Amino acid sequence: MIRNDLRNIAIIAHVDHGKTTLVDQMLKYGGLFRENQQVEERVMDSNALERERGITILAKNTSTFYKGVKINIVDTPGHADFGGEVERILKMVNGVLLLVDAAEGPMPQTRFVLKKAIELNHRIIVVINKIDRPDARVYEVPDEVLELLMELDASNDQLDSPVIFCCGRGGTASLTPEDPGTDLAPLFDTILEHIAPPEGDETAPAQMLVSSVDYNDYVGKIAIGRIERGTFRLKQEISVCDWHDKSVNRRSRITSLFQIDGLGRTPVEEAKIGDIVCLSGLDDINIGNTITDKDFPEPLPFVKIGEPTMEMTFSVNNSPFAGQEGKYVTTRHIRDYLFKEAMKDMSLKVYETDSSDSYNVCGRGEMHLSILMENMRREGYEFCVSTPRIIYREIDGVKCEPVERAVFDVPSNCVSTVMEKMGYRKGTLEVMQPKGDRMHLEFFIPTRGLFGYKTEFLSDTKGEGIFSSVFEEYQPVKGEIARRFTGSLIAYEEGECTSYGIFNSQDRGPMFVVPAERVYGGQVVGISTKGDDIVVNVCKKKHLTAVRSTGADEALRLTPVTRFSLEEALEFIADDELIEITPKSMRIRKRILDNSLRMKEKMKDKK
Repeated sequence: MIRNDLRNIAIIAHVDHGKTTLVDQMLKYGGLFRENQQVEERVMDSNALERERGITILAKNTSTFYKGVKINIVDTPGHADFGGEVERILKMVNGVLLLVDAAEGPMPQTRFVLKKAIELNHRIIVVINKIDRPDARVYEVPDEVLELLMELDASNDQLDSPVIFCCGRGGTASLTPEDPGTDLAPLFDTILEHIAPPEGDETAPAQMLVSSVDYNDYVGKIAIGRIERGTFRLKQEISVCDWHDKSVNRRSRITSLFQIDGLGRTPVEEAKIGDIVCLSGLDDINIGNTITDKDFPEPLPFVKIGEPTMEMTFSVNNSPFAGQEGKYVTTRHIRDYLFKEAMKDMSLKVYETDSSDSYNVCGRGEMHLSILMENMRREGYEFCVSTPRIIYREIDGVKCEPVERAVFDVPSNCVSTVMEKMGYRKGTLEVMQPKGDRMHLEFFIPTRGLFGYKTEFLSDTKGEGIFSSVFEEYQPVKGEIARRFTGSLIAYEEGECTSYGIFNSQDRGPMFVVPAERVYGGQVVGISTKGDDIVVNVCKKKHLTAVRSTGADEALRLTPVTRFSLEEALEFIADDELIEITPKSMRIRKRILDNSLRMKEKMKDKK
């Protein structure tokens, strides 16, 4: 059976190349919204954090119709840290739209997701987006994509992929760069013509690979995937099995069955080959499991998702201000949340530690883990996190570390500064080529060499540089890399900060606190430019004397404070420091709060 009335596609690209905006226009052209309906931009980014940051974090399904054919569309994340989402979602589709910015060309994440699509032998449609940009390179970029396809050993069919020129924001597409087009008809026609329809035996025993898991308080876990074979019906008895664990064989019954319809889910009585469906009634279901007919438990192969490269320790908040702002503060709350997230996100791993109040959480990068923390904070959790650590591996008896491909697009006068910084951080130059009045640089650099570099890079290039990276491979350890050249200013005692105390401390470096802000002993209140940690008393008051009143002297001029975002704080903290995260505050603190105990520990380490 060939389902000519159905196509399943995913949109893959580097971050900010316009995937979600193009999906908006595809839904509008497919008639999902009324002509006068008010629709907000990036309608697929439903998560509040996605809207604030302007990035897609979770892959999402939607569908539209064109010429009587239903087109299921999966919008995927573009940031390298969420590559695990893209890897598993590609199993649900028959082809991909590879979106490439007409000015930037192929970027690191373009390479990563394209490689995965080629391995699955998916058909590819190359979409050159943002052709309305004044710096668009509509003739050079298709050649760069072809070079990338050849480099990744694409098949002859994939090398022959059609190219569409598109303006996602304007909702236009055309087959040539000279003609901007009037609507998205050329794109939809190419999808129908080039992407293969699902095919298989409708009467064979039903079989579906679980590519995503959702959760609902009313029905519990919801398995999402594409039906590979046969037909699923409501109330049907099913079996759950697993390719990697042959002992898994659980029986259950489908209690609800939904198909993706536009931005919602429509209940159906049955679904057949090629349909992307959502099933409930399975309490113990995980991504990678196979749902089959109860009499034929045959698992489908599922490639293991790439392993995490970075870990951090999440622990209960034990600072003097613990429990004052959070709703969920105990070990049990933190443990339940982390293990629940690990079930939904295949590239996130959570492990118990020797301590009963801390857990090691492994992820794909700082962004991946900081999104997890931000979601926890917004839901009322209070906890502490350690500095990020690299996960080392032993390969053929050699200790190896993760190495990333870092790509820079910088003004020509900033090249020497970037090269110098990369040298300090053990980066090796792979590609260097001019792009107009800018320079394109590619380095292989250890993941730990990129810690703390993002903010420094923006300063070095005066905000004009573009920088992104993606995991490449494990290589032998490169040697020592200095992580931080500054120390910390540490609060001496608990209390309220005073203008007088901050004024007397700010000569030693930039401050994090303002007058009347509460601090505790051991909290990091500023940056020490000397390189060593210095204890300062920001709560010191100016005492009254017999000669003058406290306000008699000239006004104290305080320098503006430095406020870190969560990612910047992760880049900044030293190995002996923690970040205390609560729903209302974020503080950097020393692991050992007591000054004398901290000094004793330092002396021991020196010995």
